Amino acid sequence: MIEYDKLIRDRIPEIIERSGKKCVVEVLEDDVYLQYLDQKLNEELAEYQADKSLEELADPLEVMHAVAVARGYSVEELERVRKEKAEKRGGFEKRLCLKGVIESGGVM
Repeated sequence: MIEYDKLIRDRIPEIIERSGKKCVVEVLEDDVYLQYLDQKLNEELAEYQADKSLEELADPLEVMHAVAVARGYSVEELERVRKEKAEKRGGFEKRLCLKGVIESGGVM
């Protein structure tokens, strides 16, 4: 048996079994689930950084949705807060990079 210790998508066991293999899974308790979600988010971000494809970009978003729900928020609440922050602080469309801040009367 090949051993893993990673959070997987809900239909992965079904996909594995359809291929003629068997798998062993465990349902995680809430606190452990949150730890695994944090690990999964890092994993998915790294995969996107390596690949840069739209498909890989969708994976961290899926994990972020799961994190929101696991922490007691809805995906709609997450999107609402994202929009509010974008309205107050802007997004990233202008591609701005802060290089420094000059104190009043001072030098950068």
